[in-house]
Amino acid sequence: MTKETKIIAGVLAGAALGAAVALILSTDKGDDLKNDVADWFADLLDSSKDKLSLVADSVSHAADSVTDKVKDTVSKVKA
Repeated sequence: MTKETKIIAGVLAGAALGAAVALILSTDKGDDLKNDVADWFADLLDSSKDKLSLVADSVSHAADSVTDKVKDTVSKVKA
């Protein structure tokens, strides 16, 4: 994962956490809201994991492709 991706993920997680804390502290229906926020965070984490997994796979595939092309070019230059 790149540095920029980590920063973006951290900012989004921080914003989500801040919003959740603000909602919990500003309402009388704390238990219901806590359950809703917990469900929302679980869904958010699942979605984020899926997306990050896809990004990691794409980056890995691209890196493999570049590595193969470099190896091919090196072998052609040596020949």
